[in-house]
Amino acid sequence: MLKMIRRLSKSTAQPPGALIHIGETRLEEILITRMRYGGDGVVEETGISPQECRPDPGSHDVTWFNLDGIHDPDLLRTIGEAFGLHPLVLEDILNTTHLPKLEDLDGHLFVVGKMTTFDRRTGEISSEHLSLILGDNFVLSFQEKPGDIFDPVRERIRQGKGRIRKMGADYLLYALMDTMVDQYYVVLEAVGEEIESLETATVENPVPAMLQSIHRYKREISLLKRYVWPLREIVNTMLRGESSLIKKGTAIYLRDLYDHTIHVIETVETFRDAITGLQDIYLSSVSNKMNEVMKVLTIIATIFIPLTFIAGIYGMNFNPDASPFNMPELNWRYGYLFFWGLMGMAAIGLVIFFKKKKWL
Repeated sequence: MLKMIRRLSKSTAQPPGALIHIGETRLEEILITRMRYGGDGVVEETGISPQECRPDPGSHDVTWFNLDGIHDPDLLRTIGEAFGLHPLVLEDILNTTHLPKLEDLDGHLFVVGKMTTFDRRTGEISSEHLSLILGDNFVLSFQEKPGDIFDPVRERIRQGKGRIRKMGADYLLYALMDTMVDQYYVVLEAVGEEIESLETATVENPVPAMLQSIHRYKREISLLKRYVWPLREIVNTMLRGESSLIKKGTAIYLRDLYDHTIHVIETVETFRDAITGLQDIYLSSVSNKMNEVMKVLTIIATIFIPLTFIAGIYGMNFNPDASPFNMPELNWRYGYLFFWGLMGMAAIGLVIFFKKKKWL
C-alpha cells in the first residue's frame, strides 16, 4: 500500500493528461510487435519502430499492435498521436495502479485490465497492468513487461483455428479479454490448492507461521477481488451495444465471457469465506491445543497437591517426647517406606479417579 501511495504521489499537482509513468522503474527497451491477418493470411513483424505504428483505415484486415513496456512517455505520445488517442487515455495507460475500467472516447474503446500469475514458490499473486484499445480494424495492447498469456491467441491466428481470422477487431478484443479471464481460473485453482493444504496443516498442527500465511492469502484474495469485480460491469457495458465498434456477431461470445466473469467472482467470494473460516479454525485449534496443555498441567498439579500436604505434615519435625500427641511414624522403623507408600497410593488413587471421570 505504501508503494502505491509513493507511486501516486508522482502525479500530484500535475495537469490532467500529463504523461508520467507510475509504476516500477524499468530500463529495458520497449518491444513493439505487429500481427496483421485477414483473408490473405498472417503477417508478423517484431521490433518495429513507433513511426510504423499507424492505422490503415482502408484495409479490411485486422492489425494487432502489442507493446511490451509502457515506461517511455515520449514513445507512447508518438503512438497516441498516430492513432488519435486522447491524452487521458495515455495517462491511464502509464498509470499501472489504475483499476480495471472501460471507456469509449473519440471513437476508441479503451479497456484496462490486470493480468495475474501465481508464484507457487512464494505463494503470492502478481499482477501486470494491461491496456487494450479497440479501433475500426485494429487493437492496441500495452503491457508492463515482456512475456504474457496471449500465446494461445497468437497460435489461433497463425493456424486459422476457430473464428478469429473470420471476425473483426472486436472479436480479437474479446479473445484477449477471454484469455485474461481464463488466467484468473488458473490462479484461483492454484490458490485453492494452497488453501486446502493450509487448512489441513492448520487442523493437524497449528503454528504461528500459518497465521502469517493466512493473512497473506487474505490480502491476495482481497486484491484479486478488486481486479475481478469491475470486469463484470466492463463486459456488461460492451453487451449493451452502446459502442458501434462492437458488432452483433461478437455479442454471443461476450455473453459467454460475462458468465465466466460471474463464475470467477463467485469463486473469489468462496475463497474469501474459506480464508476467513481458516482463520477461525487456526484460532480454535490453538485454543484447543492450549486447553490440552492446561489440562495436563492441571492434572499434574492436582496429583501433587495431596502429596505436598503429606510431605508438609511429615516435614514439621515434631519431637515426640516433647509433644502430648505422639507421631509414631517418626520413630517407626518403616516410617520412611510408609511415607512413600502413602504418597504413591494417593497418586494412584487420583489417577484412577480421573480415568473414571474420563478426564484422562
